[in-house]
Amino acid sequence: MHELGVRDSRDDRPELHIGYVGGGSQGWAHTLINDLAQTTDLSGTVALYDVDSEAAQQNASLANGVMDREDVDGDWTFTAHEQMDAALADADFVICSIQDPPAETFKHDLDVPQEYGIYQTVGDTVGPGGTMRALRAIPQYRAIADTVRSVCPNAWVINYTNPMTVCTRALYAEYPSINAIGLCHEVFPFQELFADIAQRYVGVDGYISRSEIDITVKGINHCTWIDEASWHGHDLFGYLDAELAERAPLPANEPGSLEGESYWVNDFQIAFDLYDRFGVLGAAGDRHLAEFVPWYLDIDEPSAIERWGIRLTPSSARVGDDDGPDKLDTFLADPTAFELTDSGEEVVDIMRALCGLEPIKTHLNHPNVGQISNLPDDVVVETNALITGSGVTPLCAGSLPSTVRSIVSTHVTNQETLIEAGFDGDLDLAFQAFLNDPLVTIRRERAQELFTRLVDIETEYLSAYDHSSATVLGE
Repeated sequence: MHELGVRDSRDDRPELHIGYVGGGSQGWAHTLINDLAQTTDLSGTVALYDVDSEAAQQNASLANGVMDREDVDGDWTFTAHEQMDAALADADFVICSIQDPPAETFKHDLDVPQEYGIYQTVGDTVGPGGTMRALRAIPQYRAIADTVRSVCPNAWVINYTNPMTVCTRALYAEYPSINAIGLCHEVFPFQELFADIAQRYVGVDGYISRSEIDITVKGINHCTWIDEASWHGHDLFGYLDAELAERAPLPANEPGSLEGESYWVNDFQIAFDLYDRFGVLGAAGDRHLAEFVPWYLDIDEPSAIERWGIRLTPSSARVGDDDGPDKLDTFLADPTAFELTDSGEEVVDIMRALCGLEPIKTHLNHPNVGQISNLPDDVVVETNALITGSGVTPLCAGSLPSTVRSIVSTHVTNQETLIEAGFDGDLDLAFQAFLNDPLVTIRRERAQELFTRLVDIETEYLSAYDHSSATVLGE
């Protein structure tokens, strides 16, 4: 692997060039600003690109204002670019956190399926919403991979965008030699859960950091599983039966009992119910886990899911409920209002590791090279990996239990089918994946009507596809 960055002659720090696709983001981009402001052993430039060039320019202004603060030690310069190739030219790292075309697409993905009795707790990974988001994202990620191949072929690409598996897979399908990983923070709360279990069952006094919890992660993004957990040699997985008994009976809530609670509420009820069923702990937020199997979302109305301690994500949470613009105006007017926090995210630690500063072991999304022995090679899976100056080495996670493998394999097949459909522009093939999704339990004719409506509503964002297909025409 090429040596990342150059050495800053002033203090021998690696000086990096980071290209950011989706640089107008007020989520992940602001997290990166926060984390780089507190990073002292790397320095460099961050080039922001976004289809909303004004948003990228605002973030560049915000970030440079933050870096100029007397209480900030980070040494980074942010620039905004109107063309992706200019932002990524000679980059050491490329970060991707793009949002689909306007947020209204999320509204359609959630609201239209409900007219057909299909409820989704998130709608961005699987189900009708995940399918449509994948179809929109694949051409975008092909373009990103093609740009990387042209202007920074050796860069490490770090993806945050959902559907994580499909986006990361599209990068490799377009540019097989790419260095790309996908990051998701869904597993972190489970390390915190096991830290709490260690305190209560092992009798540990004092604070336990999630970094002290060693877990074996396996599966695909948002459908990950844990079958081993330990703290300094103490087996923690063996306490899950006692923890399950403490939480019984499941589900523990009444329908409608969460009115007024956050849409993101989660207390691991589905994760533990999956453990009760299969002997391995579901290791993503319950809102995501619920979408990978049909029984949790077999409901007649939205409040019914609340018996599992979670809520549906309404379309209003995707469109119009965001106070980001008001916060950004405040930050631009006064960079000291941008509060520096411990984000808990690992992207800077991963960059440090790849620069050879300090190795890190964490979970990430990467093509399967045998780390999950009973899933196909090359499909993108989520497992632990060791990251050093030599690169990313996925760690062996073993096999999935046969019952869990059957759940995961259906979604792997669908995601691979969507990749093929996206590269061929084939909506008929995409419909096969749509029809095979466990949440699409309606009759074929109704499913085709739903799919056709979604394609028609979002047609301007699906220009890479052949709209003369039999599926769309209803033949």
